[in-house]
Amino acid sequence: MTSDIAPVVSRAGALIESARRELAGEPRARALLADCARRLAEPLRVALAGSLKAGKSTLLNSLVGQDIAPTDATECTRVVTWYRHGGTPAVTAHARDGATANVVVRRESVGGLTFDLEALRWSGGFAREVDHLEVDWPAAALAHTTIIDTPGTSSLSRDISRRTSRLLTPDADDELSLPGADAVVYLLRRLDATDIDFLERVGAPADGGGPLGVIGVVSRADEIGAGRIDALHSAREVAARFAGELERTGLCQAVIPVAGLLAFAAATLRQQEFAAFQALAGVPVEELAAAMLSVDRFARPDIALPVPPADRARLADRFGMFGIRMAVTLIRLGVRDSATLAAELTERSGVDELRAVLDVQFAQRADQLKAHSALSALAKVLAAHPGTAADRLMPRVRTLSADVHGFAELRLLGRLRTDELTLPPPDLAELHRLIGGSGIATHLRLGLPPDASPAIRREQAVAAVRKWRGRAGHPLADQFTRSACLVAARSAEGTLES
Repeated sequence: MTSDIAPVVSRAGALIESARRELAGEPRARALLADCARRLAEPLRVALAGSLKAGKSTLLNSLVGQDIAPTDATECTRVVTWYRHGGTPAVTAHARDGATANVVVRRESVGGLTFDLEALRWSGGFAREVDHLEVDWPAAALAHTTIIDTPGTSSLSRDISRRTSRLLTPDADDELSLPGADAVVYLLRRLDATDIDFLERVGAPADGGGPLGVIGVVSRADEIGAGRIDALHSAREVAARFAGELERTGLCQAVIPVAGLLAFAAATLRQQEFAAFQALAGVPVEELAAAMLSVDRFARPDIALPVPPADRARLADRFGMFGIRMAVTLIRLGVRDSATLAAELTERSGVDELRAVLDVQFAQRADQLKAHSALSALAKVLAAHPGTAADRLMPRVRTLSADVHGFAELRLLGRLRTDELTLPPPDLAELHRLIGGSGIATHLRLGLPPDASPAIRREQAVAAVRKWRGRAGHPLADQFTRSACLVAARSAEGTLES
């Protein structure tokens, strides 16, 4: 579906430029429209949100594969932090009045990276409250995606929670309040009314103002099973339950269990840690199990193990008890080097599955998601300035938002998780694939191998168009089924154009 993706960015950009000319005399509108234009040119903005201590910073480190986000409960975890790609590492504090200050980065012997916000020297001279931080870092994962780490939504401090709300949920009392992210990864440790309420305010897909992409993550999944070797199995059951509950609301496109601590530790596995796991693997099973009844017991000096107590404590801090048990088990099963162990632990952490979903739902549709954010913001700006020459742009904005088929696909993908179509399972699977649920490449949509010939692709696409237009015209089809089939038919037509 390349035919309407690239043009939507340029067409949205042209509408924004027209609005900037018409509203040149409105300072706030001009600033918001400038931000809209920048969003089209910048990488996709993905926010990590969730309750306090849900593991957002740890998950960010695991996705990036580097220790760039502080995970200790210091002041720097209580402000919104933007992680962008940059040639050299740099951290900048921003105040709400536009003043900036360089932030000193410290790497502690215990606890990893931290940002020192105690002695900031602001431009302008006097002390200010930090509004947000911007981190430039030369990480490949940030080249096409800007990740926004947000404070806990359930913080006891209303000011701290409000920082996340201000970024992700438009203020009902401010008609020009715009969400700052194109897509959201929401971390869940449990699913309660607070989570549901926040997800409803974040997504709000019905009014067109919220992000089209929201993925749920059952975070710190290894802790659900108390660190047992089957912890992730328990976490998958929890994720399935959460997914079932969220499917009724349409608030998430997927729910995935991830052990972020293990994922990051695996990405940064050291040779001496592998050697320690090898030594522990040589301990009789029952003896090691008795020593690992708790973290405190595992690190006790009076427990005789072939790894020093201080090293055991560091292993527990880095990998958790689940990670240690998993690493030891894998070595006993035949893993012989650190690279293989790192790969096995990464796979079992769930982070690869999350990356795959993020790629399908976010990365492959980055232009669509950015254009949706920009057009939604533009519509709000225009609506806030009625009676001006910019009024003539609103019909064009609405038409473009309605015409972009990628938006229809994303909305349908969300609805498929809440509303049941009266179609046989094989047809449901085909429809999900056609609208890009498994990826937006033509061969993936058509269920063909990558090297399928153009003739075979065309034959398959034509057959799909006829099939789904026929399904849409069935006299017993309800309105939702009819609409979904027409979206699938249009997606199949798009493969003919690509």
